[in-house]
Amino acid sequence: MDTSILEDLGLTGAEIKVFLTLLELGSSTAGKVVEKSGLQNAVVHRAFHSLAQKGFITSILEGKVNHYQTVEPKLLLSFIDEKKERLQKILPELEATRINAPQKPQASLFQGIRGVKELLNLMLDTHSKEYYAYGGPLRAHELFGDFFWDSFHRQRIHKKIKAQLLFHAKLRWWANQLNKRSLTTVKTTSKDFEELTETIICGNRVAIIIYLDKPFGFLIEEPQTAKSYRKFFELIWKQNK
Repeated sequence: MDTSILEDLGLTGAEIKVFLTLLELGSSTAGKVVEKSGLQNAVVHRAFHSLAQKGFITSILEGKVNHYQTVEPKLLLSFIDEKKERLQKILPELEATRINAPQKPQASLFQGIRGVKELLNLMLDTHSKEYYAYGGPLRAHELFGDFFWDSFHRQRIHKKIKAQLLFHAKLRWWANQLNKRSLTTVKTTSKDFEELTETIICGNRVAIIIYLDKPFGFLIEEPQTAKSYRKFFELIWKQNK
C-alpha cells in the first residue's frame, strides 16, 4: 500500500504505522498495538495522543483500560477538504505578500512541444488582462495544430484577457478567424518578420519562442523588461494597419 498520502496529510512514520495497525486489529489496547507494530510502548502512546488530536483515532475506557480504534477511512477526505478551506482563507494574504515582495528577475527555459505548451499556458496564468504577441509564424500552427491554438484562445477569452496579435502574412486566414472573436484584434505583416520566432508579453512576463522541429522557449519575468517589450510592440503595432 502506498502510504505517502498519509505523510502528505501530516502524519509521521510512527503515526502511520500505528494507524495502519489499528486498522488491521480493530478496537485494541495499547499492548496489542505495541506487539503488532513492533514499536516501543512510549512511541505508540505518543502516536495515540497525536492521532487523537488530529482526529484520526478515538478511544473508549472499558473498565480501567483504554481501547483505541481508527475513524472510518473515508472520513480522511474531510481532513483534506478542511485543509483546503483553511488554505483558501489565507490565499489572498499569501498572494498580496508575494506581489509586494521585491521581485528578482527570473528566466526559465522550456523545451519540446510539451514544454512550449506549458510556457504558453503560463502566459495566461497572470493577473494581467492584456496579452500582446508578435511574430506568430505559420510554423507554430504546423507544429501545434489548429486544435491547440483554438483551445488556447478559447481559454484566453474565457479568462477575459484581451489580445492584440501581430502575425506573419502567411497566417492571414487564421487572423481573419480570430478577428471574429471577442477580446481579439489581429493584424498581419510580412515586413522583416523572422518566420520561426514569436514574442509574447502578458503582465510582467515575456515569452520568446523559437518554433524549430524541436521548439523551445524562454520565459523572462521582470516588470521593466516586460514594459520595454510592450513599448516595442506598441511601436510596431502602430506601423501596421
